[in-house]
Amino acid sequence: MLFKSREVRPCSRSRHVLNEYGVVELVPAHWDLLPPGDAALSRRIKLDGPSLIVIELKGRKRFSRGIWAPADRIAVLRAELAIERQDPAYQKKLDAGRQRRAADEVIYAGNFRDAVEQFLNFAPNYRELGKQLAGLVAAHAVPVGSGTVARTERISIEQRAAAATIAWLRHQTTGYDRMVIPREKGRRREVRRMLAQRSQQLLAHYRAGRPIDPDHCPLHAALKV
Repeated sequence: MLFKSREVRPCSRSRHVLNEYGVVELVPAHWDLLPPGDAALSRRIKLDGPSLIVIELKGRKRFSRGIWAPADRIAVLRAELAIERQDPAYQKKLDAGRQRRAADEVIYAGNFRDAVEQFLNFAPNYRELGKQLAGLVAAHAVPVGSGTVARTERISIEQRAAAATIAWLRHQTTGYDRMVIPREKGRRREVRRMLAQRSQQLLAHYRAGRPIDPDHCPLHAALKV
């Protein structure tokens, strides 16, 4: 019997999942699959009792494929939520929450942009270019749902800013997106490490304030796009 909510993986067999040990597991007969899409109902299902949270992994990205839970519990919680949503106070609460989250996102975007600019630490003669680059990195990395390192809470904002900047440079100033990388374990990581070193070398010129020919600089070319 299942006593808690657990994260599992999708399985090609109907009403089966891959559990945390990689073993095919049959879903209880009286359970239904709640499709993804209703965040409020999903939260309540996970908090209310045992469930199987189906997550598909693609690279570093996670995709919800629904939640298996007792059918009667899904029906009860769905009905309760439907009644709550008819109350005008519920909509006011939602609107207030959205406004609060939007304000928080504006603050975070500014803090993240500042953290990127501090990581760049360009010399005074390249300070404005550093501000431009920081704005572009933040605009790409910060939005909710971007799936970038900027959205993780596992590391500090300084570490997020550094990682997001190197990732932006990898895609915008190198041929990474056009590379054909052999499907060998560790090769993609090795290529990324090599390109990260190149990006750090490129940034070092701007940090030192050295003369740079804009016509032959990949960063200048990327900022013109």
